[in-house]
Amino acid sequence: MRYDTEHKQRTRERVLKEAAAAIRAEGPERIAVAGVMKRAGLTHGGFYAHFASKDELVVAAIEHSFAEAFEAFGLFTRGRPPAAGLAAYIDFYLSPWHCERRGEGCPLPALAADLPRLAAPAREAFERGAARLTSAIAEHLQVLGQPHAGRLAVSVLSEMVGAVVLARSIADGAHALAILDASRTALKTRLGLTCSA
Repeated sequence: MRYDTEHKQRTRERVLKEAAAAIRAEGPERIAVAGVMKRAGLTHGGFYAHFASKDELVVAAIEHSFAEAFEAFGLFTRGRPPAAGLAAYIDFYLSPWHCERRGEGCPLPALAADLPRLAAPAREAFERGAARLTSAIAEHLQVLGQPHAGRLAVSVLSEMVGAVVLARSIADGAHALAILDASRTALKTRLGLTCSA
């Protein structure tokens, strides 16, 4: 029985990983349950053993996406002094790698335009994830002695998200890179962080 429970949880995690990547890459309204299950190496029929509906899957996938985003924040900040950690996270967020990998990156720039069309549970999951990431940034800013760290964290995250959205929308690759670079430099200067990439 223990094996069955653990096996079901691992299977659910596999489905969520694929669904999270799919909704970031394609948008939540465009994913198909059958496609997600196929990418997870499972049959469509097994879907209802894990989720009651596609809407439930979307909510869980949004939560999973933010868990991955928070893990990435920890990867760049854990074990580093607050200034170095925050600088490393900004460098990552505004990097060409992050910009080019919509399906693997932060769900904020990938999903923000889609969320107003989704039901309340999906929007609430998105809001919780955004708040958690904002709070993590605010904690670093507070340690650095920045006044109004909470408000500043909202501004920092908003600028990073906006820069990634804009860079992803630009056809000219050089112009897209210039947007990322300008935002990265301006943010790190404003926050008193080192500007080396």
